[in-house]
Amino acid sequence: MVYLDFEKPLADIEGKAEELRTMARKSEDAVDVEKEAAALDKKASDLLGDLYKNLDPWRKTQVARHPDRPHCRDYIEALFTEYTPLAGDRAFGDDHAVMGGLARFKDQPCVVIGHEKGNDTKSRITHNFGMARPEGYRKAIRLMDMAHRFGLPVITLVDTPGAYPGKGAEERGQSEAIARCTQKCLEIGVPLVSVIIGEGGSGGAVAFATANQIAMLEHSIYSVISPEGCASILWKDADKMREAATALRLTAQDLKKLGVIDRIIKEPLGGAQRDSAGAIKAVGDEISAMLNDMVGKKSPELIKDRRQKFLSMGSKSLV
Repeated sequence: MVYLDFEKPLADIEGKAEELRTMARKSEDAVDVEKEAAALDKKASDLLGDLYKNLDPWRKTQVARHPDRPHCRDYIEALFTEYTPLAGDRAFGDDHAVMGGLARFKDQPCVVIGHEKGNDTKSRITHNFGMARPEGYRKAIRLMDMAHRFGLPVITLVDTPGAYPGKGAEERGQSEAIARCTQKCLEIGVPLVSVIIGEGGSGGAVAFATANQIAMLEHSIYSVISPEGCASILWKDADKMREAATALRLTAQDLKKLGVIDRIIKEPLGGAQRDSAGAIKAVGDEISAMLNDMVGKKSPELIKDRRQKFLSMGSKSLV
């Protein structure tokens, strides 16, 4: 278990409970520590509830970035069948930060696209920590074109700190690729639903989340810039990321009030990282509900609704 900074008191209690059980297993005497360990478990459970009852925006940011949260590959393996990946953009190469292909969701043919961060050092480097290059967005465009051609709904899973800002990516047209991917989201005449499962950073996230309906996991974040980047620009001090996180209104709760997203998916107590299976099931149920809302809608209506959704953003205020 990886514990975040604010979870250190919880780590101490859970560690003591585990120590007691370990000592009992190693002891030759019949040492009964279960009652004491159970009391520590209860204390840890109560503390966990208190810690996650009212997370501030910066703590939510930390939870959204937790390395043990389920990633795109985990959702695809659990929720989709007959997944057939598509690779390459037919122009430069394949981007491993973006994965997607044809699949079935609850036996319904569909196209699924998402950012993959990786779950250990090697895979994170392979997937570039979920930061897509231009070829990743052009691969997504290929998939959305295919979905439009065959009348398949598109499901996107967003988890990126932002598009990759490297020199090579800029030379190959990063901003143009992001813009065209966003444009393609607005053009396709099939249902398009998006779930922000971790981080939704900047245009790199918008390019996948310009959807008919957008859902966010309870402790995920979605913003125009990272709190650290915002603090560096506004205060010339990256250490003011806590203030920046609050100012950005990046939580699911704030974004629902503002009308930027449509649904909030409740996470297991302690975040998706403590119960991946429960979080994945909740996401699957919400995807199913969002798709059911669009059953029977024709292409012109889907496109009109999607465009109007984004044209009307900014009309709501938290004040």
